[in-house]
Amino acid sequence: MVIYVLSFGSMRTGQLQRSMPGISKKMLTQTLRELESDGLLERKVHQVVPPMVEYSLTEVGHRFVEPLMALYEWAEDNADLLDEIETNRAAAGGNLEAS
Repeated sequence: MVIYVLSFGSMRTGQLQRSMPGISKKMLTQTLRELESDGLLERKVHQVVPPMVEYSLTEVGHRFVEPLMALYEWAEDNADLLDEIETNRAAAGGNLEAS
């Protein structure tokens, strides 16, 4: 979700959090650190008072948007099938064998 939101442009932490209702500040911070460590986003600290931190996608992060969106579209197109699989898994007590 963070990668998708940042595909529209740079954002500050508060803007990101408002763009993703329900995400805790702790989880957002952890996700941002991991994505930065993975080279998918860049953290830029502006030397102003109060301090301002801005996040943006790196070139690698931008290249990741297209396959990410393809996966999202696949999941949307197959939502009924995925729901059926989950229902069957729950009915079987989580012990579905691969067929």
